[in-house]
Amino acid sequence: MGSEEFVVGFRLAGIKKVYGVAPEMLQETILQLVQEKSVGILAVHTKDLERLPQQLRDKLMASVEPVVIPVGEEEGDIRDKVRRAMGIDLYKNK
Repeated sequence: MGSEEFVVGFRLAGIKKVYGVAPEMLQETILQLVQEKSVGILAVHTKDLERLPQQLRDKLMASVEPVVIPVGEEEGDIRDKVRRAMGIDLYKNK
């Protein structure tokens, strides 16, 4: 979830649940999504996370259901983030 510019790549990759939100709706949308049982992984733009109150950021980063993964241009690849957050390599071939 994030700005429309941020989520377009996720849509193009075929991810079904993608949430483009305006900055003023960011906190409200995140709070709704972390309560939704069908959300297992929530990828959020790093810059959007920085706009949230510190207490909420801490809660999100400690969340297990869903796992919240900060994604940004400077952060490295998402494979490493998922592996760190979940403890598994989703891309590994047997």
